[in-house]
Amino acid sequence: MPQTKKESWLFTCSMCLFMVFGMTIYNVALHGALSFGAVFGGFPFAFVIALILDVFVVAKPAKKIALKLPTNKEKMWQVGISISVCMILGMVSFMSLFGIVVESGWHQLSLATYLHTWLFNFVMALPLQLLIVRPLALTILSASRKMTASA
Repeated sequence: MPQTKKESWLFTCSMCLFMVFGMTIYNVALHGALSFGAVFGGFPFAFVIALILDVFVVAKPAKKIALKLPTNKEKMWQVGISISVCMILGMVSFMSLFGIVVESGWHQLSLATYLHTWLFNFVMALPLQLLIVRPLALTILSASRKMTASA
């Protein structure tokens, strides 16, 4: 887990980057339009919005909730997974709304559409986060520490 502000930014940015990239590919593929242009066309905007939501809206409450869950606080992997799950719940909630509005406009927003989108996104985001993105971000963080230590 990150120990300094610099490490926290590196970890947050890498998590956000890989999650937005993975979820963009997933959602574009779901709509049958998988192409380079479709994936990278909206990616920068989605990344910026996700990063803002992560840093200013979701992270603090997610961490607060995760730390109240009945986990062994001495085992950092349990704390990290709890935070990841809480972050996924928050980010999927906001980014599903973002995706509907960007792709279809406010007029297509309904509770049924939102719940459908949320469920489809959650089903992909949770394993993507826990099995691929979190380990990758931790690897990048570890590599950064080694580079800093050797410099």
